[in-house]
Amino acid sequence: MTVGDTLAERFERQRPRLRAVAYRLLGSLSEAEDAVQETWLRLARADAGAIDNLDAWLTTVVARVSLNTLRSRAARREDPLDGHLPDPVVEPDADPARAAVLADTVGLALLVVLDTLTPTERLAFVLHDMFGVPFDEIGPLVDRSPAAARQLASRARRRVRGQAPAPDPDLARQRAVVDAFLTAARDGDFDALVAVLHPDVVLRSDGGTARARHTTVLTGAPTVAAQATTFGRLSPYARPVLVNGAAGVLVSTGGRTLSVMAFTIVAGRVAAVDVIADPRRLAALGLAG
Repeated sequence: MTVGDTLAERFERQRPRLRAVAYRLLGSLSEAEDAVQETWLRLARADAGAIDNLDAWLTTVVARVSLNTLRSRAARREDPLDGHLPDPVVEPDADPARAAVLADTVGLALLVVLDTLTPTERLAFVLHDMFGVPFDEIGPLVDRSPAAARQLASRARRRVRGQAPAPDPDLARQRAVVDAFLTAARDGDFDALVAVLHPDVVLRSDGGTARARHTTVLTGAPTVAAQATTFGRLSPYARPVLVNGAAGVLVSTGGRTLSVMAFTIVAGRVAAVDVIADPRRLAALGLAG
């Protein structure tokens, strides 16, 4: 076995973690894959013998590549609140026993909040709070002292706690609430919908350019309940899936995916519904209809 083969094997063992770091930083599956690939290319060009801690080196490089992408977005003045939702990770539905496997999955609603942070706040928060990277390693990435990096993460943490409450970790309870929501929507039961919705629930829908009229943000249980009654006609085409590790729904008919719905359940009620109905993005996910 050559030195190159050994290095490639060590990189492949780290690939899932590197992809997770990049996805949380970017909220884009394709950009996360690009960041991981760029990290491999940089490793292949580096003097591997001079790298003391390969795992830490790889994390630093993928974070730096992702930070450059975030800064490029900011330079293009992309508005994180323009209706574009992060890419979802959609998997077949599972029983509650599988929840442990998905324990470190970040919810779509949290990714929406991360999109509102500055690039340096997002990097400091993700690396430290989600992956345990110490601030003395984060500081150089953002050209700050460790203390300043700590302040970046602290500001981000306050915003996350205020806008993205911790969801119920029990998958069975999540599914029960989602089923109650869908049943009420199917029956057109406005009162039952209001009862299952958190008073401050947020409904975000991303229809892309092809379905621009489906791009909207609604808040408050009565407003969201009124909109949700229109989901009832789609109920025959909905099937349960996991969206970023949480209970969700895939709506498809005739082999064509119409939408993916992600739910955030807090204290037994729906706190957020994130709907992706953009045909282009749904096609890119390669979901079976």
